Amino acid sequence: MNETTASGLWDQMKGKIKQAYGDLTDDDLAHEEGKEDEMWGRVQEKTGKTKDEIHKAIADL
Repeated sequence: MNETTASGLWDQMKGKIKQAYGDLTDDDLAHEEGKEDEMWGRVQEKTGKTKDEIHKAIADL
């Protein structure tokens, strides 16, 4: 998988996540190299769910 494909898949996933959790913004879901923990922290704070719960919810989308 190349970077363009991965970026496109992430954009699709972001759209689904934002639909499921309306409080999340593009800034909350901004994925920067080496800053994944910060992104997950923002998502956890806004959703009130654990990282495992979020991963399961994303897998179910």
